Parts: sequence; C-alpha cells; structure tokens
Amino acid sequence: MRTHLTGHTVRVLIGSEPKNHPAREVPEGKVSLEGFVGDRHAGLTRTSDVRTPWCPKGALVRNTRQVSLVSTEELALIAAALEVPRVEAAWLGANLELAGVPRLTHLPPGTRLFFPEEVILTMEGENTPCRKAGRALQPWYPDREGLASRFVKAAHQRRGLVGWVDRPGVIRPGDPVRILLPPAVTYSLP
Repeated sequence: MRTHLTGHTVRVLIGSEPKNHPAREVPEGKVSLEGFVGDRHAGLTRTSDVRTPWCPKGALVRNTRQVSLVSTEELALIAAALEVPRVEAAWLGANLELAGVPRLTHLPPGTRLFFPEEVILTMEGENTPCRKAGRALQPWYPDREGLASRFVKAAHQRRGLVGWVDRPGVIRPGDPVRILLPPAVTYSLP
C-alpha cells in the first residue's frame, strides 16, 4: 500500500551565484528536466565527489542532486540546537522550503513530490549536513564561534533532501505538494 502525505511550498529559491552566496527567493521557479532554471545545481550530469565513492573523483555521473529541499519545521529545530534565532533555507542553498511535511528529511529514497503545475520531483535521499553548509551560517552570526562544526550535529537528519526532476513545470510559493511514498520493501540476503 502506498502512503500519501501533503504539505505546501513556503519559498522557491535559486542559487545562481557562486557556492558561498545564499540563494535568492523568487516568485516562481521554472523547472526543466535539468533542475531549477538558472540554479547552480542544475544539469543532467555532474562530476563525482565524496558522495559517489564508487566512481573515480571527477568522473561524469548522472545528476541526482538537481534540487534541494528543506523543511520550515526542521530549520527551526536546527536553529534551536545551534541556539540562534533562525536558519534560513536561502543560507543553505536550498531550492524549496516546504512546510507541513512531518520529518521531511526522513522521507525514503524514491519518494515523489507532485506540484500543481505539472512538476514531479523524485527524492534521492538525505542531504547530509557538512561543515561547508555550516560555514554559510557564520556571516549571519559572527559572534557565534564554531557554527560550522556544530551545524553537522544540529542538522543531523534535519538537513532536508536532494533529488531530481521527473517532470518539468513551474513551482510557486503557496503551492500545495502531494507526496507519494514508494512501496515499502524488506530485503534480506538469501
């Protein structure tokens, strides 16, 4: 049996600047089969890195990290754990901030998100927290030392998801999102 969840889009963001700059909020995101148009993570392919240890570093691989999503509720939990007033989706370079989806980061790989104007996104899995993302918070809280290293623990299983585009279209703030979980499969070695 497949389970359906719902939520809604709070923010749509595009990260068109170099990696260390926050994403900018936009009134709508045009989504192609390569990702969010104008976003630095868009593309059908990317080069392999520490996330693809089965390939030589720098090898060309399919881009299963075209889009990044975070949760309003999980951002608040990260901020509380870091003892800062807030953590913004833009600071982390996310493309979408969603609300109303319980434990967004825990959605399993293969989960599909359906938006009203035809967009379908498929989730690859958790966007594992790293110091690089934590360093993006430091300029907002210059008096708080060690945010980069503390972020990794604070954002564990709260950092959101990455995935790819299955169907292009447009996503706007306020759009509802319908979430379709993949069928549960228990696999054991023979």
